[in-house]
Amino acid sequence: MTAQMGAELIRQALWTAMWVSLPLLGVALIAGIVIGLVQLVTSIQDPGFGTVPRLGAFLAAMIVFLPWMFMVLMSYTTKLFSDLGHYAR
Repeated sequence: MTAQMGAELIRQALWTAMWVSLPLLGVALIAGIVIGLVQLVTSIQDPGFGTVPRLGAFLAAMIVFLPWMFMVLMSYTTKLFSDLGHYAR
């Protein structure tokens, strides 16, 4: 394996990790902003009021996006294992 092939493997792994985590991070960001605005408007500063809805939104997003995330990770792993002989040279 050359240094260029190694760099390409790392690049593909990082891009796959970014694409898999992006929907969950986006939902967490939006939920955080909405909950923060609601807390600001209502002057409720209870930590549980902000934490529970954020966790609920994150869990709902995880349930919705989990099949897609598995599909992306399985396709990356399948491609990686199918080219394993090529990398061993």
